[in-house]
Amino acid sequence: MHIRLAIISLLLTSPISLLAQGAIRQGAPAELYRVHCAVCHGNDLQGGAAGSLLVDKWESIRQTDEALAEYIRVGNTERGMPAFGDAMTAREIRSLVVFINEMRSDAVVLVEQKALEADLELQSDHYLFRVEPVVDGLEIPWALAFDSEGRGLVTERPGRLRWLLDGELSEPINGIPEVLHWGQGGLMDVAFHPDYADNGWIYLVLTEGIGENRGMTSVVRGRINGLDWQDQEWIYRAEEKHFTAARVHFGSRIVFRDGYLWFAIGDRGNPGSSQDTFSPNGNIHRLYDDGRVPDDNPFADGEGGLPTIWSWGHRNPQGLVFHPVSGELWSAEHGPRGGDEVNWIQKGANYGWPVVTHGINYNGTPITEYISKPGMKDPVRQWTPSISVCAIAFYTGEDFGAWKNNLFVGGLRSEELWRLTIRGSEVVEEEIVLKGLGRIRDVTMGQDGNLYLVLNSPDSIVRLLPPAD
Repeated sequence: MHIRLAIISLLLTSPISLLAQGAIRQGAPAELYRVHCAVCHGNDLQGGAAGSLLVDKWESIRQTDEALAEYIRVGNTERGMPAFGDAMTAREIRSLVVFINEMRSDAVVLVEQKALEADLELQSDHYLFRVEPVVDGLEIPWALAFDSEGRGLVTERPGRLRWLLDGELSEPINGIPEVLHWGQGGLMDVAFHPDYADNGWIYLVLTEGIGENRGMTSVVRGRINGLDWQDQEWIYRAEEKHFTAARVHFGSRIVFRDGYLWFAIGDRGNPGSSQDTFSPNGNIHRLYDDGRVPDDNPFADGEGGLPTIWSWGHRNPQGLVFHPVSGELWSAEHGPRGGDEVNWIQKGANYGWPVVTHGINYNGTPITEYISKPGMKDPVRQWTPSISVCAIAFYTGEDFGAWKNNLFVGGLRSEELWRLTIRGSEVVEEEIVLKGLGRIRDVTMGQDGNLYLVLNSPDSIVRLLPPAD
């Protein structure tokens, strides 16, 4: 079946979403929600960067309508909830509470998630291709990695790591470190060491917790024997003073090259820390693959900043990849309301957050008057409105020659997969390859030469293939 991109979203929308397009989606309250809330909680209130408003996990916040209105008015910085008291009147906040209650009432019946039950054939600018289901039944899958033999490892953010073998998921690996599944944090990236076939090392990026729900991004490695995690070694742990109760902006991805590893940590909800080179927040870090600090890092001597820092001024990078030809490091990072970025990462460079940004605060107030400034790197591509960029991957397969070495960018909120042709530091061609299959959390190349997508809502993995014939 050949389905045009323009109608994919409609065909794959759940019955609840279609019903919600009626009267309760119309009028001023719906517009208030669209302007102020949808960027985090999703167009259908089913969750995004922040949680779903249609489930009962957040009942402690909204025990009464008055409590919910107050929460909207004053916000909660630790939960990543901005205050909207200056952006909306009391009457507008009250109408928004009514709208949320209406939508929750409408969703009391079973909410059917979108499901990809069979291959879809889609048309891009250059190719007809199909999207093939690989596996489902996961819980908030975050990352997928393959070894040289095509065996996959999948992370689930609540703290599970599973093998993916021939389209089947294993039971969870036993004994991996406990994670703090806290807001946007949990078990995030997984990566095989480039010499995994010889040394067996597997790396995890996770939210480590201490004390009363204080968390921070950490990196650990170990080996897997059967279904058991063994030989564990911590590669990176920040000082305890940097662990906070903030539930947002943990980063992260991890990549390897020439005996080094790079990983990203977000600003942890504290924008100013991204310009503080003595804070691990808002930085891309570089270490040897055993955790030692290279002596050619920008602040290796510790005089001007933390020895692990490679670049700084980042908000929340969740995409990190090397160009397959030039060897350049590229990242994708979440902006606030607008200002999502793809960046060419250079040693010792400042990427500007929050001094410069194309975005604004979630409550509509400005962050800065600057979108560019001397001494700070501009993004190669930015999205305003936000698509909620996440993972990125360069296509290195053979089936789609015109895509060779193009950068593929996944969008969470937009549920879009973008293709960028980059020459030097400029995007010379781009397109939305697909839209509406789910929130794209990870994009990665498989050893079979195919592009794999990790989706949230529905929680599944798919891959892009040539037409069956």
